Amino acid sequence: MSAGGGNKAVFAALTANLGIAVLKFVAYFLTRSSAMLAEGIHSVADSGNQVLLLVGRNASRKQADAEHPFGYGRNSYIYGFIVSIVLFSVGGLFALYEAYHKWQDPHPIEGFWWWVPIAVLLGGIALEGRSFLVAATETKKIKGRQSWTGFIRTAKSPELPVILLEDFAALIGLVLALTAVSLTLVTGNGLWDAAGSACIGVLLVIVAAVLAVEMKSLLLGESASQQNVTAIRAALEGDGQNRIIHLKTVHLGPEEILVAAKIGVDRCTEAQDLVGRINDAELRIRNTVPWARAIYIEPDIERAGPRP
Repeated sequence: MSAGGGNKAVFAALTANLGIAVLKFVAYFLTRSSAMLAEGIHSVADSGNQVLLLVGRNASRKQADAEHPFGYGRNSYIYGFIVSIVLFSVGGLFALYEAYHKWQDPHPIEGFWWWVPIAVLLGGIALEGRSFLVAATETKKIKGRQSWTGFIRTAKSPELPVILLEDFAALIGLVLALTAVSLTLVTGNGLWDAAGSACIGVLLVIVAAVLAVEMKSLLLGESASQQNVTAIRAALEGDGQNRIIHLKTVHLGPEEILVAAKIGVDRCTEAQDLVGRINDAELRIRNTVPWARAIYIEPDIERAGPRP
């Protein structure tokens, strides 16, 4: 995943959410709508999350040092996991708390400003829709034939998956809020407003859980994609010069892969020939998969017999 595509989607989402958050809070103070407050907090949480993603991306580019010899690439995953916690607590749990509070003391939306939440929510849908379109467009450039679910599960960079899920949840949340506010206005029953806030809370908790699971997997260390593993295997083998005994890969960060392999070699009578064989294999890997930054190859003597 290119950093440019991910950053473009993050900036688009951040701009949209900051504007929408201000409008939602204005609507809440004018009408005291529970769903509007839940949506306002949701937008604030999303804006903070986009800032966290940008900070994580910047922190992941710090150069390796003696204390962290493999670099700081996993900072992106750490900040992505923090995003899931913020979405769960500030977004989801607050919305559920507000729903409970409103359910205990329901009141309709009245007064001259009754129309403001409708206008804000319709405008929010337009802005969030544009943000989601940017993220979807950037994703289509890199996901290939994968499904959207498959892309979210296999992506090694957190920015686009997080923005896709957040924008999708935001659009659904806006529709839920619009439905709840409309029913409250039509029926004069504030319980609809509370129900809308509860639905938004449940939605955010589910999305946060999905993000947490995916970020946890990346933090633990995922192997390179099947496409990259296949390319690395072909580069190691060369033109049949080497036989792979075992191969392991792991992402040190979104654009950093560690490769560890043991290969069987034959017809190497001198140490210089063996070193040249290993160096050639490393060069082929780097040329084929530029993200392979740390490569460790252990040679073994090629033995006669069938290949495993």
